[in-house]
Amino acid sequence: MNIRTLLLTSVLACTAFAGLAQANDTTATSKAVPYQYGMPLHVNKVISMTEQPTRQCKVVSADMKYIDNAGKPEEITYRKMSDACSEQN
Repeated sequence: MNIRTLLLTSVLACTAFAGLAQANDTTATSKAVPYQYGMPLHVNKVISMTEQPTRQCKVVSADMKYIDNAGKPEEITYRKMSDACSEQN
């Protein structure tokens, strides 16, 4: 076996592993579903809750990533009062 064949095989193997790693990355391809009143969520475990940072008390968009009852990761977007409102009278 010559060195060219070995290098070519190594490059192809590394490319295949990189493709598999990108295929398993679900965070880049998942789209948050906008929440509608009365929508059933079936939340089993909350992963993270984030919102737009602001110092003003106002309505902001927030995201919640969670695991549903079937064990599938989900993401939902909803509107809420900012955390700055809890610091004001």
